[in-house]
Amino acid sequence: MYVGLAWHFWNTRWRREGPKGLREWERAAILVPLALHGWLLYDGIFSRELRFGFAQALSVMMFIGVALYWIESLFTSLEGMQPLVLALAAVAAPLPPLFPGLASSGAHAQSAEFKLHLALAMVAYGLFVIALLHAMLMALAERRLHQRNTTFVGNLPPLLTLETLLFRMIGAAFIFLTATLITGIAFSEELFGRALRFDHKTVFALLSWLIFAWLLAGRWLYGWRGRTAVRWTLSGFVVLLLAYVGSRFVLEVLLGRA
Repeated sequence: MYVGLAWHFWNTRWRREGPKGLREWERAAILVPLALHGWLLYDGIFSRELRFGFAQALSVMMFIGVALYWIESLFTSLEGMQPLVLALAAVAAPLPPLFPGLASSGAHAQSAEFKLHLALAMVAYGLFVIALLHAMLMALAERRLHQRNTTFVGNLPPLLTLETLLFRMIGAAFIFLTATLITGIAFSEELFGRALRFDHKTVFALLSWLIFAWLLAGRWLYGWRGRTAVRWTLSGFVVLLLAYVGSRFVLEVLLGRA
């Protein structure tokens, strides 16, 4: 269903200038695979033992990304984003059965603190996904305008509006990322007796926090925009992806451990 909708929006929004905003049947159609996706995730992650590896992280990230896009579309017309977010969701949705990972059997896996930490992290990831797609739309729109090719660009808000939405999304994601780090430090202290474990996951998470803090500071102090904002957004997202998804992929798939 995600693939079919992505093809529909690519055909009606990218190949030619279609209607502005989602039609009622399109809005309802997105909810169908989104609801099924959410149910499958809950059943696969929480119904028995907690099972959360890189595949589950990617799938949850894109589920939240589609949900956030759907909510955002109620207030802003972003016609170029549907094929991107739905195609990525189509790739991520079937990953958990293919790479199930190992179940977490420790008592900490069922604790409320751990689940709160996990939920905050996934919301932060989802918000950063939408921010990344905003940045990609900005870069693509700017490139097409320079090439005097206005296909699908006419359906987008002005670049300044896209830029404002980008930093609004990054600001919200940064708040959730900060809360994730705080709860992670508290959880680590309770579980391991020390506030920080300087493994690769912690290092990449702190580095991504510093990158996005620097980007927001640059926007506030120096008015950073355009390509500078896109580059820093991409860099921060890649580092953040390496923090959990990348490290779990190496452990589970390349090294065969969990």
